[in-house]
Amino acid sequence: MLLAETLLVASALAVCLLYLTAAARLRRRGDSWPWLRDAAFAAGTAAVVAAVALPMPGGEFTGHMAGHLLLGMYAPLLLVLARPVTLALRALPPGRARRTLLAAVRSRPAAALVWPPVAALLDVGGLWLLYRTPLFERTHESMPLHMLVHLHVLAAGLLFTLAICQVEPLRHRSSLPLRAGTLVAAGAAHAVLARSLYAAPPPGTDFGPADLHRGAELMYYGGDAAEIALALVLALGWYAAEGRALRRERRRTRSTGADFVL
Repeated sequence: MLLAETLLVASALAVCLLYLTAAARLRRRGDSWPWLRDAAFAAGTAAVVAAVALPMPGGEFTGHMAGHLLLGMYAPLLLVLARPVTLALRALPPGRARRTLLAAVRSRPAAALVWPPVAALLDVGGLWLLYRTPLFERTHESMPLHMLVHLHVLAAGLLFTLAICQVEPLRHRSSLPLRAGTLVAAGAAHAVLARSLYAAPPPGTDFGPADLHRGAELMYYGGDAAEIALALVLALGWYAAEGRALRRERRRTRSTGADFVL
């Protein structure tokens, strides 16, 4: 691995270690924290490491696309579902650090970045810019640019996943119709991009037709699978919220009835 890739891998592993340490701290003091979240964060970290450091199967473009899916779609889903911000807020003792983190999460800039249309534009729009301009070719000529693109793909994927799932303590929670509509629109834009790559490679590249077609198909169907997983998380979140609202309404009804009897 090159130095930049080594630093990225080391950073990902360090963050994973911090997460697992914080989770263990919660359990030692008697608080609950689901083990599945630990597993999700570890799996998400493994996906990041694999995308950056390991050779992917298939031709050059197919392997690149496999890494893109891991880094930009599957790793973000696993990492977000692990709820690292919630864990940090629970693990940090009351004080300046905890207040600073909560203020950052609920700040206006953070709210703007995780508003679903903005997050979708940063995510899918960045992919259109990467694959339908000479930028993709230039990433093969400049390692700093190559690593910046890696970081953008991961960061934009995290923002988009967080905006759709909204499982962390955000400043404002977007409505279900807005999140669902944004997911559908982003999925359509991702599918159109994959189809365009099937027809024509990124400008300035000369991938073989078979490699190009396999990579475009992987992007199309792999993207569909990730978006179905996001839709499932969205549906489960709605179901849980409706259940909580129904239980609150039943408690209010029982309380009102008891007051009436008295």
